[in-house]
Amino acid sequence: MIHITDSIMINDEKIDFKAVRSSGPGGQHLNKVSTAILLKYNVLTQNYPSWFITQLKLNAGSQFSKNGVIILKAQSHRSQARNKDDAITRLIKLFKQSAIRPIKRIKTIPPKSVNQNRLNLKKLQSKKKNLRKPPKLDE
Repeated sequence: MIHITDSIMINDEKIDFKAVRSSGPGGQHLNKVSTAILLKYNVLTQNYPSWFITQLKLNAGSQFSKNGVIILKAQSHRSQARNKDDAITRLIKLFKQSAIRPIKRIKTIPPKSVNQNRLNLKKLQSKKKNLRKPPKLDE
């Protein structure tokens, strides 16, 4: 178990790893060795708070599948072990980022004096613009 907070933890036994071939340049070595790691972790089978899952969906983006599985691909290193560690640290970082509960915005009403000042400034601006207009000849 990897502890994120008191109520949120990652069950490392439920993390599924799969070795795949990396993409990009690398030549013969890349074509014969599967060094990239696909990490899959099902969030919906675990017991997480609903606010955390919604926050996780927002933070993970396209890495969060429709059936509640987080899929991370690590291929930046040449060794499988380092890519596995990289995938786990990215998963932990994603969970820590999502564990921060968003603060609800409290709606406030602006004071009447602020609204009155805004209207007075608008009237002053309007008078200034009207004074710049040429005078009407029919009056």
